[in-house]
Amino acid sequence: MHRRTLLAAALAGAVVTPALASGTARAADPGPSVTRTGTTTLDGQAIFFVSYDGLVNNNAFQKNGLLTYKGYQYAVWYTADRNAVVGRRALGGSTWSTVKVGHTLKADDSHNVISMGVSKVDGRLHLNMDSHSDGFTYVKSVAGLMDDPAGLSWTASRFGAPQSTLDGLALTSQFTYPQFVSTPEGKLQLSYRVAVSGNGRNALAEYDGTKWTNLGEWSASTGTYTSEHGSSTARNMYLHGIDYDRNGRLHSFFTWREQNGAVMCNSGGITNHDTGYVYSDDRGRTWRNNAGTVVGVTGGSDKVSVTDAGLVVDPLNPDHSLMNQESQFTDSAGRPHAIISYVPGRFGQCTTNYVADRTANGRAFHVRKNASGTWQKTEIPVPLNSSQRTKLILDKYDNAYAVFPFGRIAGASAASGYTDWKILFDGSGLNAFGEVVIDETRVAQDGVLPFMYQEKSSGTTPSALHVTDFRLPA
Repeated sequence: MHRRTLLAAALAGAVVTPALASGTARAADPGPSVTRTGTTTLDGQAIFFVSYDGLVNNNAFQKNGLLTYKGYQYAVWYTADRNAVVGRRALGGSTWSTVKVGHTLKADDSHNVISMGVSKVDGRLHLNMDSHSDGFTYVKSVAGLMDDPAGLSWTASRFGAPQSTLDGLALTSQFTYPQFVSTPEGKLQLSYRVAVSGNGRNALAEYDGTKWTNLGEWSASTGTYTSEHGSSTARNMYLHGIDYDRNGRLHSFFTWREQNGAVMCNSGGITNHDTGYVYSDDRGRTWRNNAGTVVGVTGGSDKVSVTDAGLVVDPLNPDHSLMNQESQFTDSAGRPHAIISYVPGRFGQCTTNYVADRTANGRAFHVRKNASGTWQKTEIPVPLNSSQRTKLILDKYDNAYAVFPFGRIAGASAASGYTDWKILFDGSGLNAFGEVVIDETRVAQDGVLPFMYQEKSSGTTPSALHVTDFRLPA
């Protein structure tokens, strides 16, 4: 464990020149800035209940709860009467048109989010919802709906009936964390977890415009992990994201969660440990570690395992309440960036209450690969004041933005080597509950950072759900 501590300290203290860190910054490039341009209301009375310290309409790991495609923005949520709703508006418009898709939320579980994806090959919108180690509900639109939004009415008749399979393809009876991602060819992939927290595997399915195919599992739950406290023989890999860069490489940061609490210093903590990274150059069929060595084959016998070499890019033992499913992004050169968060060692080497300790002493860190291929890590000097997740995006100049709980935004410039983090928006006036849902797709399309947030409430009293927009440097 001493080796891990030394390596983590070396990463945290590494200094790199701006040119090396960014590789793309030029003297004339502007630094990070945000200008709030407006807020719209999706629902004045959206469902509200706190579960796993979060809200079902605003879990940062949703991919996508908010997206932009061909001049229109789309959002999904549950209403106060539990109906699953999808809304859309023309960019710049203040009014959202909504459609109920024929499904009602089955349990007060904040994991039961709604995720959206677009299959570009046939112009359909796909929804996957209401799943936590259980079955899922799937709905898709008619073909072409996303290609002609101005010409096709936004009505329930444009959507098919809710299904418990992907057009007849049954994946698993224990399904969680749907994340849609479009391939460079316009196919649609669905990432998901099979089985349960602490003993589960990641898997992929793919839609080609005609049918869904199950590509299979690619991470393993087996193998032995040993900390200074004890050992565990089962776990699951939690993804910080799954994203294609502009060159077609598929990136994924992750952390492991162990099944056996014996690996922790105290039962009040959480068994998450280490930040790892893998990538795929063949659309998720094979997975490679940072050095380029194949460490897993989707659907094959060799899966990415905790015992594989070269996976860990930032070591951390299970004693610091490391967050799972935080955030990642790729820069203009296709280099991977992530935000991770935990309680740093200066506040003690053993967290005893996951929520309380993260809220009191949690900090976020920016981890990224620089132009020389070296991993760099910078602490963002903003207290979390929350147990929840922070989102990461990069603008067209590769400036980085961290969107914290309560809608606070910090930024750092590529020109500085991401060393000049500072608050750009303090969340004033939002009254946001906690995590926010980012529209990653619009950032790239027109330099606007939108996020969806829900106002604070108490008990199960419904509250307003909004989308607010920030203009980034032009």
